Amino acid sequence: MSVRIVEVGPRDGLQNEASFVSVETKVELVERLAGAGLRVVEAGSFVSPRWVPQMADSSEVFHRISRIQGVIYPALVPNLQGFEAAMAAGVTEVAVFVAASEGFSQKNIACSRAESLERLAPVMAAAAALGVAVRGYVSCVVACPFDGPVAPAEVARMAARLVEMGCYEVSLGDTIGVGTAGAVRRVIAEAAQAVGMRKIAMHFHDTYGQGVANVLASLEAGVSVFDAAVGGLGGCPFAPGATGNVATEDVLFLLQGLGVETEIDLAAVAEIGAWMSEKLGRVNASRAGNAIRKAR
Repeated sequence: MSVRIVEVGPRDGLQNEASFVSVETKVELVERLAGAGLRVVEAGSFVSPRWVPQMADSSEVFHRISRIQGVIYPALVPNLQGFEAAMAAGVTEVAVFVAASEGFSQKNIACSRAESLERLAPVMAAAAALGVAVRGYVSCVVACPFDGPVAPAEVARMAARLVEMGCYEVSLGDTIGVGTAGAVRRVIAEAAQAVGMRKIAMHFHDTYGQGVANVLASLEAGVSVFDAAVGGLGGCPFAPGATGNVATEDVLFLLQGLGVETEIDLAAVAEIGAWMSEKLGRVNASRAGNAIRKAR
């Protein structure tokens, strides 16, 4: 079985960090991750700096990174203005996002789910005209911090709309990290009926320590693409107490144990996670990463 890891640490992992991260550090993070064998490294986002100040320098980051042939460096864009800024920075693949719940959509981007899809229509049209690949994100696929549990049918509906609009793949995110294996299986089963298993990726946060278990449950269900963040970076500003993404190192250790070849240097990723965590003055959230470094 082949598994693809989408490294989201430089974007989703850093965007909610309170401490300023320099362009130099961001560029080094992206380049080290690509150098360790990760073939998709989400390097920034072109959102309003008023809402996400940490990503205000994404254009400079994209202009400065030394790109490795065969590595994709996507950027998140919320609207046509963000898409155009991404194109000006040399971005070759973009990601767009919607929520599975009304409450999160209203709090996160101040519009309904229907309106969020309408806002994306010009982005999808522009991307199609330029031949730019678009990946979709659906957040709060298990539960919403405002609306509570989310029905799998609502997740499938939003995923299907993104695919209809032109997204080649949809990443289903347990944004607040409350998902368990059973809930994840139900979401995947419903979404797969709507868009097909090959268009589904999973994105887990590790708030309740279920990230790796949920990756395993997803693998068993037939999913082969997973988002992860080095060192378990990240969090959600709308979910009190929510911790970061499932750690790339922990996912790689799981896959290694299952005999799944990723061609990613786990030891190198563990070093990157420790380095970045130290830079941020935070505890390295990757258990596998910490253990690997201690054992060396």
